[in-house]
Amino acid sequence: MSARPLVGISLGDVSGIGPEVTAAALALPRVRRALVPVVFGDGPALERFALFGTWERATPATLSRPTRPTVCVVTELAEKDRRPGHPTRRGGQAQYAYVQAAIAAARAGQVDALCTAPVSKEQISRAGIPFMGHTEVLADAFGREVLMLMDGPRVRVALATNHVPLVEVSRLLTVERLVAQLQLLSRSLVPVVGHAPRIGVLSFNPHAGEGGLLGREEVEVITPAIRRARRLRVDAHGPLAADGLFARVNDFPYDVVLAMYHDQGLIPAKALDFERTVNVTLGLPVPRTSPDHGTAYDIAGKGQASSVPMVEALLKAAQLCAR
Repeated sequence: MSARPLVGISLGDVSGIGPEVTAAALALPRVRRALVPVVFGDGPALERFALFGTWERATPATLSRPTRPTVCVVTELAEKDRRPGHPTRRGGQAQYAYVQAAIAAARAGQVDALCTAPVSKEQISRAGIPFMGHTEVLADAFGREVLMLMDGPRVRVALATNHVPLVEVSRLLTVERLVAQLQLLSRSLVPVVGHAPRIGVLSFNPHAGEGGLLGREEVEVITPAIRRARRLRVDAHGPLAADGLFARVNDFPYDVVLAMYHDQGLIPAKALDFERTVNVTLGLPVPRTSPDHGTAYDIAGKGQASSVPMVEALLKAAQLCAR
């Protein structure tokens, strides 16, 4: 690895805010001092920003391990397929292609980390590509069990289940799954917090199930998983009622929390600090981060999008490389 890590950046949906927040973030000296960017995206979309004029240019076929900022041109979309706020089928195909090109570069050792600008699950799916999210694609591409972590300045929240309908969550919660996730979470955060992390495990039902009165998941799955994880020297505690725990953010007793489902974890993480909370994928052989927001079609191209989340995601990718 070079003194500054090479961070592969997929541009996201070119009809969304991905191109503008990426360009704004990479224009900052503190970001450029921290990393060497390699941006995978659309040629004409990137040319809108003067920032990229002096960079090296490559394609996925010609890309080697870069030594300076590089644009890897994956597509050359027509103007109608890259209009801000107006997503198209070809744009849906393109944003998926940028992710795949960045993953291929990471697997080939051409970049040290990945940072993904926001995509639209709906538009990629409408383009005929089965897609539930970056996390699932990355897990499949690297053949790893992974964990989504929302890493914020006030709380860290990992998810036991990701992008699944709420009605399916209970079926997916098993003792074996939770134990494996707690082990991965503990192992991954040791370099970050400097010690075995203290992990709070949330309940699934209101009031932690009230001893089975409000549901059996705590009795039959979550508590046995915590006990087994503790026998494996994971510092896990719970099950904990989410409403009471997140009321204690000024005196938070855990290094990280494992939430049982998507909104249980993401609502408090985003409410506490939306702009500086970074989506991190644990369990991959390379760091992967993403800003914690979507494509924002309604403000794309209007100069209203904040680059702060992208800045935080890029800096986090570089920090994780150093660790």
